[in-house]
Amino acid sequence: MVKVKTFGTQLKIFHVKEELQALDNTVNDFIEKNKIERVISVSDATTVNADIGTIGLIRVLTYE
Repeated sequence: MVKVKTFGTQLKIFHVKEELQALDNTVNDFIEKNKIERVISVSDATTVNADIGTIGLIRVLTYE
């Protein structure tokens, strides 16, 4: 059965590298904790504010 899980994070100026690393760790921990053997796809989408500045990231994990 195919399942989908979403993760999100805020992106703050001058801290993006650390926030992306934390998001990577969260997704990897989820995969390990749930003993996921097959990842179908991982996709990222940004969220923006009214000034069209990137303020967040949504990561979608599709797996079996």
